[in-house]
Amino acid sequence: MEDIRFKQAQNLLEKAASRADGDIKLKVPQSGYIDVKRFENIFKDIISGEEFIYSSLPTHNLSKDEAKEFISYLISARDNIDSILADFKVIEKQDEKIDMAKATDNILFITSKNNFKKTLKKLGVDVQRIIVASVPLNVDDMKKINPKIPETALSGIKTKVEHIHNDINRKIQSINPEKIIVLAEGDLNGQLIGKRAEEYYGAIIYLNNDLKDLTDLDLIEIIENS
Repeated sequence: MEDIRFKQAQNLLEKAASRADGDIKLKVPQSGYIDVKRFENIFKDIISGEEFIYSSLPTHNLSKDEAKEFISYLISARDNIDSILADFKVIEKQDEKIDMAKATDNILFITSKNNFKKTLKKLGVDVQRIIVASVPLNVDDMKKINPKIPETALSGIKTKVEHIHNDINRKIQSINPEKIIVLAEGDLNGQLIGKRAEEYYGAIIYLNNDLKDLTDLDLIEIIENS
């Protein structure tokens, strides 16, 4: 977790450096909508940064790694402030590209649909770090989804389940992921996939019915909060 935080801090510092050359000209505020979530995140970042004031007593000196984390909170707060200012046309909105392949290079994603795999790929996640579990990870769970499923159909599903487990185990051996995250819908199928992935692989579960609309910022937030 600390390694991820420092990588995020470095990304934020690099992003800040790439913006430093431009002059920011403040304009007259226009009518707009307050993004309450971003406003709340400003305070969360400031509070997280404030902890360093107390943890660094009495000298307030920070090591290089501590400085990266401390500054990351300030830059994150500034980004949210800039976004709100842009919403009210006080400054120009700046398009920023997140290197998602780099941000997810130590994560294995298990998702329930090929459409969600396409969404992750479009965001920049390496397809080698995505596994589609088209059926639950335990053949008996199919009976919970469809109590009337014939036994003959279960044999084919059992083979699919075995293939998925083999894929997951191969990825774990080759990638050695720091985190395994399940991205699935909140229906019974998604719940069962998440439950078994957590049971078998210690996966972190994220269920959402709007995964097709997932943005790069949404994915970063999922990673940070997992």
